[in-house]
Amino acid sequence: MSSLISIDRTNNYYKQLKGSFIFKALAVGCSFLIIPIMIKYLGNEQYGIWSTLFSIVSWIVLFDIGIGNGLRNKISESLARDDKEEAQNYISTAYVLLGVICMTLLIIFLLASDYVPWQIVFNTLILSNNELKIVVQLTASFLLINFWFSLINQVFNGLQKTSLVVFNQFLSNFFSLISTYILYNFFETSLLKLAIFYGLSLLSASFLLSIWFYNNNKEFIPKLRLFHTKYTQSILSLGFQFFIIQIAVIIIFTTDKILITQLFGPENIASYDVVFKFFSIITIGFSLINTPLWSAYSDAYHRNDFEWMEKTIKKQLKIYLLIIMVTLFFSFFAKKFINLWIGVDLNVDLKLIYAMSGFILISVWNSIFSTFINAIGKLNVQIITSIIAIFINIPLSILLVKYYGMGVYGVTIATTLSLSLFAIFGSYQAIRIIKLR
Repeated sequence: MSSLISIDRTNNYYKQLKGSFIFKALAVGCSFLIIPIMIKYLGNEQYGIWSTLFSIVSWIVLFDIGIGNGLRNKISESLARDDKEEAQNYISTAYVLLGVICMTLLIIFLLASDYVPWQIVFNTLILSNNELKIVVQLTASFLLINFWFSLINQVFNGLQKTSLVVFNQFLSNFFSLISTYILYNFFETSLLKLAIFYGLSLLSASFLLSIWFYNNNKEFIPKLRLFHTKYTQSILSLGFQFFIIQIAVIIIFTTDKILITQLFGPENIASYDVVFKFFSIITIGFSLINTPLWSAYSDAYHRNDFEWMEKTIKKQLKIYLLIIMVTLFFSFFAKKFINLWIGVDLNVDLKLIYAMSGFILISVWNSIFSTFINAIGKLNVQIITSIIAIFINIPLSILLVKYYGMGVYGVTIATTLSLSLFAIFGSYQAIRIIKLR
């Protein structure tokens, strides 16, 4: 019986992988087409403001206090016991919790934003403080509403239907591409218009997919009456651990753009963003292979199928060798590809390209082991290394830039070094868990 379950799990993994590949390729294509259009529509400085703005408002995801990832694991655990009713209770509870959080945050943010000196935050005078405030308020509002609707992604993940998560990304990127193209061709430059069009594009994808899924899977429809404190405690006890890790991820990854804006000016964001986006092809490609494994690992763990998990991690490590070669290839030809893609010479620093290569290799390595550790809920090592990384990332960035005279690439090197802690201790923990069992 257990061998049949392992075979079914593996077959479903490959099924999700095939579906994900198609939609991810389309999603990536759309996201790459958006950037040059946005840069041409906004110009370097306003594009830098927009990119930095998204980094700031993405901190919103912190405030789910790990509800999404906790829900994902709890759904997998319930379905491993073939208990769909319990899974629905967890889904209902998560929607109520996150809905209350989003509504509260929206009210607080709209009130507090009146007192923030946005020109100082974005280090620019190209727009008035009031114009920037309105753009920030609109963008945050759309993202908070979409944040609630996008809980559907964690439902898909828990059900081991990761291809639908990728389809959601494609829809979102496709709608955003169309709206950006319309703005570029038919409207004058306006950060406000972009915030409205882009926000509606994000919201439409998650909303439409939620309606479709729950209409066809009524046994999982969230209902207010199914909210229960028992499920709240269960989700949050696991979710709070994910919350700490989320704080680290958000701080480490989003502060890079804020640091570059403050240390070098928003006009330098464009070249950094383009290099990051170019190399993200590698992490996106690997995520297609790796992401579906989270819920699969969780299912295998609750069925004590450690043999399947060990074989899967060994396959991931073989793929990592290929990732190294692909990253080296990207670093050698990055400037040519970027100039061809963007259509203008951004004068990208080769040192930034090499630094980004190191960042990508560390990120992929960490993904192999963090996916396994997240799936089984053994988060202590990841929490400790994440907290340490939070405290060293920003000071290390400033040290490398201010005292060692490094350019934008110094910020990337600091981030890579911060992530190296988990690369060492996280991989050791994962291998030790499997070997001991």
